[in-house]
Amino acid sequence: MDISKIFENNKVWIANKLSVDKDYFINLGKGQSPEVLYIGCSDSRVTAEELMGANPGEVFVHRNIANMVPNTDLNVMSVINYAVSNLKVKHVVICGHYSCGGVKAAMQSEDLGLLNPWLRNIRDVYRLHRVELGSIKDENKKYDRLVELNVQEQCVNVMKTAVVQKAMLEKRITIHGWVWDIHNGNIVDLKIDFDKILEDIRDIYHLSSDK
Repeated sequence: MDISKIFENNKVWIANKLSVDKDYFINLGKGQSPEVLYIGCSDSRVTAEELMGANPGEVFVHRNIANMVPNTDLNVMSVINYAVSNLKVKHVVICGHYSCGGVKAAMQSEDLGLLNPWLRNIRDVYRLHRVELGSIKDENKKYDRLVELNVQEQCVNVMKTAVVQKAMLEKRITIHGWVWDIHNGNIVDLKIDFDKILEDIRDIYHLSSDK
């Protein structure tokens, strides 16, 4: 992509927005009140706002390799805390995608340098579900299922945080686990039973008070 073309595209985008609403940028500058926190993959083929049909100001977005939520990553933990405590989002979405390069790289026996500790989190997901994954003979289907299981485990990591536990107990937030099918454009809701998961993990990760 020609970098200079970006500035031309920007001017066209501005003109289009102002042609519909002359106060568009004035209103945009007044602040944000998104109802959704979206945590997705940094893959260049996956554009969070576009696939959801969202406009600026509607979704608070965090992206990284393979849509991970490691509890030791201060970046994603800060994003979650700010979104839930300050922005008061009503939904937290973890969205993976099929044919994820990060997930596939995690399953390769190769030294990837600095990526090793990051991808080890995905290998941990594989270890937790190795019986199910080991029964899948087709490698592509196995990777796709690992994408889904990775989304589920990252949702669990979100729910381990005190700020989210508190918000869930107060019935003011909902967690969603999605996968974007890169082959047809559809968003797939994995329909994870988060109430059951929260009930199971709170005995161990009981960070928030019921009071």
